[in-house]
Amino acid sequence: MSAAFPVLGLTCASCASRVSGAVGKITGVREARVDLVAGGTSTLHVTSATPLDAGLVASAISDAGYQLASS
Repeated sequence: MSAAFPVLGLTCASCASRVSGAVGKITGVREARVDLVAGGTSTLHVTSATPLDAGLVASAISDAGYQLASS
């Protein structure tokens, strides 16, 4: 399964790494990578073994210090 999430507040590669690392710890996540748009809306791409709970993803992003963009 693949999903994409818009993320706000990322300004550098370190920020992107924190987000992908936090989301990568969610059970079932195989890959989490960020297309960084510094100062804009970046995109988090997640590949998982099972459907993802968007609430868990949002929580992991928030715990890393960032937030999902409203769609």
